[in-house]
Amino acid sequence: MKNNTDVTGHAKWRLLNTLLNLRAFYVTPSPPKDKKGRHYPTVNRHFQLWIFAARSPIIRAMNVILIHPREWGQNTASGRLVIADRRHHHLVSVIKPKPGEWLRVGLLGGPLGMARVVTLDTNSVTLDITLDTPPPPPLPVTLLLALPRPKVLRRTLQACTTLGVKEIFLINSFRVEKSYWQTPFLQQQALQETLLLGLEQARDSVLPQVHLRQRFKPFVEDELPALVTGKPAWLAHPTADAGPCPSGVTAPCLLAVGPEGGFIPYEVEQLQRAGFACISLGPRILKVETAVPALLGKLFL
Repeated sequence: MKNNTDVTGHAKWRLLNTLLNLRAFYVTPSPPKDKKGRHYPTVNRHFQLWIFAARSPIIRAMNVILIHPREWGQNTASGRLVIADRRHHHLVSVIKPKPGEWLRVGLLGGPLGMARVVTLDTNSVTLDITLDTPPPPPLPVTLLLALPRPKVLRRTLQACTTLGVKEIFLINSFRVEKSYWQTPFLQQQALQETLLLGLEQARDSVLPQVHLRQRFKPFVEDELPALVTGKPAWLAHPTADAGPCPSGVTAPCLLAVGPEGGFIPYEVEQLQRAGFACISLGPRILKVETAVPALLGKLFL
């Protein structure tokens, strides 16, 4: 029950924090004009909703600045760091903090903390950093995901990382195009950049482990049994006997999600033989990038 409280509590905190850092108001736009400045006739007037991130006078609205261990280079909880890359560019162009203000930071694979801006100019930013907070708890799930189209892959991986998935197997399927495995998005550097965006969104500092498995049958027969042992395993596939998606899960488990069009019957049979039970979110057919966050939210949040 403790793990469930931690995960659920963190999710509620993130939602509350988002709501508290948003302010909304209505404005009435002026009627459109033609080239001569005359108003076009309008039938009725509409309201337009604008939402702006509220900016604290002390902590500006940036989720987290992630620090790589090689640039930290010290086994201490505090220190000074000079940054002069895309993070500096983001600070200068978007956040625009002033010396003395505080920013959230995190050490990759380590704790989170706060950093005070010492100096900021067009070339670099100097931060005094204190790392004293553990990262948010991960979701207790191993995700098996049939490799989607490259653009969908990036969005899905970012969403999984933001939600706290820490182990992902990208697997092959009959309906996975062979060309998908040749995408540059699967190269190590590109994958890490995608995952870092998810961490920065979630204020997390622990990268997921992403495993590539290009052969379905050897993976299911040789590797999957050890992963499933002692754990519940669910296959998101709308078969006639599929049960409803569970909720409130706290124990380690596995979740398999197929490609667009779903797993073929042979693949479903092999996964069921390995110990997976079919579940469904209902009668609607969802895209992969929609189904994965929906399943994770239903199971854990």
